[in-house]
Amino acid sequence: MTEIFGVPLPALLGQLLLGLVNGSFYAMLSLGLAVIFGMLNIINFAHGALYMMGAFLAWMGLEQLGLNYWVMLVLSPLVVGLFGLVIERLLLKWLYKLDHLYGLLLTFGITLVIEGIFRSFYGVSGQPYAVPEALSGATNLGFMILPNYRAWVVVASLVVCLGVWALIEKTSLGATLRAGTENPRLVQAFGVNVPRMITFTYAGGVALAAFAGVLAAPILQVNSLMGSNLIIVVFAVVVIGGMGSILGSILTGLGLGVVEGLTKVFYPEASNTVVFVVMALVLLVRPAGLFGKEK
Repeated sequence: MTEIFGVPLPALLGQLLLGLVNGSFYAMLSLGLAVIFGMLNIINFAHGALYMMGAFLAWMGLEQLGLNYWVMLVLSPLVVGLFGLVIERLLLKWLYKLDHLYGLLLTFGITLVIEGIFRSFYGVSGQPYAVPEALSGATNLGFMILPNYRAWVVVASLVVCLGVWALIEKTSLGATLRAGTENPRLVQAFGVNVPRMITFTYAGGVALAAFAGVLAAPILQVNSLMGSNLIIVVFAVVVIGGMGSILGSILTGLGLGVVEGLTKVFYPEASNTVVFVVMALVLLVRPAGLFGKEK
């Protein structure tokens, strides 16, 4: 059997795939955070709780309403997006001109409320969610066995992430969004409803978190703490990539997932801390992050 640095090739590729899957979740969640921070200037600590809500809605849709995975992959982000719209209109819109700390504290409070509600109904034990039949099984590539669902997660995440990046960076709508955050009065003078645009931007950002939650449901057991277990790492990814950098969040999320997977092979003791070590090293050299803009 072929080995690389004493590690069997199938085991190494399996860990790389696992790292790429984790990196896909990091990329999608950090992308939503970057969109919200870049456009609204809010540090959305509630992102992890909304990711968990997306996964729970998928599970509830299947268990209580009989709605399959594909339906909930669309419906769950829409419901969470509408919930985010309510949060922005009722709470966040008062904080845009205040210090970042106020938004962080408010969204942290929202996190505690959401997690508390789900924990009171479902506890902290995981709820299983079956892989959809169309994506069950695995494909033998000759050098490794590739689980079909994990391959789907990577592909779906890449398509969504690159689609959002192209929408914001390469279209007139994206240019209007960026202009609306930098000079809202001027944009509003051209007839654009800036407050409504900001509201839908926040809703879209949290819908990305819910989409990631539905993708994660068949891989991870759905539980009320799944968001809080992930959000700290995702914040580290955003900081490394550069606060507000869309492309930086995508590339850093995928890259750190792969680094984390390789670390589990060659130095397992450091696998839980490698992201934070990388963050410390990056901030020492480039405080604005790898793709962030220096002020």
